Amino acid sequence: MAATSSVRAAGRRSRRLFDIFVADIPWTVSSKELKEYFSQFGSVQRCQLPFDKDTGFHRRYCWIKFSTLQDVQNVFQKDSHILEGAKLALKQQSHRRRSQRRSQSE
Repeated sequence: MAATSSVRAAGRRSRRLFDIFVADIPWTVSSKELKEYFSQFGSVQRCQLPFDKDTGFHRRYCWIKFSTLQDVQNVFQKDSHILEGAKLALKQQSHRRRSQRRSQSE
């Protein structure tokens, strides 16, 4: 039984993605450009750039998902990130499963 639980835990760790929240993105930057920029730091799995349905423009923020924690650390080793003359604001996101959030709030 102990072997089964350790295999499950290893599987959860390998599926985990690490996120960075990016704000102050210039209007002219696309999700493709963001993905290309951040891929210099590691393997980008996803770039989620939400759009405003009313204006058709993106909301000037996004989430970047990386494959490993090392990729995320590589991003934060650089002092500033500038795209098209604008300094991006970055924040590392922490992942908690919904079940963990519920148990902590009770």
